[in-house]
Amino acid sequence: MEKRQEILKILSSTLREIVSRMTVDFEQLRELRLRVNEPFIVIVGCEEVFVSHNGSLVGQAEEAYIVKARDIKETLEYISSFSLYAYEDEIRQGYITVAGGHRVGLAGKVILDQGKVRSVKHVSFINIRMSHEIKGCGTMLMPYIYDEKCIHHTLIISPPGCGKTTLLRDVVRLLSDGNEKHLGVNVGVVDERSEIGASYMGVPQNDLGIRTDVLDCCPKALGMLMMIRSMSPQVIAVDEIGKHEDIDALAYAMNCGCKMIATVHGYSIEDIKNKPVLRKLIEEKMFKRLILLKGDGMPGRISRIYDERGSVLLNGEED
Repeated sequence: MEKRQEILKILSSTLREIVSRMTVDFEQLRELRLRVNEPFIVIVGCEEVFVSHNGSLVGQAEEAYIVKARDIKETLEYISSFSLYAYEDEIRQGYITVAGGHRVGLAGKVILDQGKVRSVKHVSFINIRMSHEIKGCGTMLMPYIYDEKCIHHTLIISPPGCGKTTLLRDVVRLLSDGNEKHLGVNVGVVDERSEIGASYMGVPQNDLGIRTDVLDCCPKALGMLMMIRSMSPQVIAVDEIGKHEDIDALAYAMNCGCKMIATVHGYSIEDIKNKPVLRKLIEEKMFKRLILLKGDGMPGRISRIYDERGSVLLNGEED
């Protein structure tokens, strides 16, 4: 099913009619923002635009369709197949993954139970994030991740919204499938937020390669240990490490002989070193390759590649 149809089927009847009239490349559509009593907003490429009642993209909020409470309610019913209870575990995490791997973020009144989120009631805000694969975006990295004998521990450092997950996904696929120079390897993906594989009912909607196993909606630290014990991965991939337990589990996996491919939020190596939890990654030279992405809004663009000593192996700024 093409992306347009995947999105139309989960929208309210009114929004479905509006979106069906939009003359936009759905491969460039990144987000649809629904806020009760506020303008309908979409993100196309790197640009935020408003959507009018007839599906036109407009520049002024006053010209936009105003999202109604019934739009939110009806959309939520379609997203959950009229059974919110069945998605209770996902809702506690703040999102639901739908067919096609698109992730629907939810916000409203949070219900707590002994300090933990039990549910989200009175949902008034929905953010539909489109799932996109860019196959081949990781190809240029492979000569730096591989050497003649092994795969290097690799850390992708990126500001928010610069395509680190997109890049990680393609690197996983390439390692898993292999190529004419390198055999494919068993890859274990710990997909805590369902963003790498975009699993729907346990099945990844994105292509992660033929030798990849996925733990969906599992905390990274726990998932890394589970993967080692159950699936014998040669490589483990995780997105957005940042907690003490993540670093401890990552070190354990490395000591078990697994190669790590991970991402982290950051603007530079110095930025990572200034974060107490992450400093160990750099100071102890845990990763042999450090990939820094550009913050120019284009997904997966390489700024620099460093080795563990901080020597520049590739300067993408010279392109």
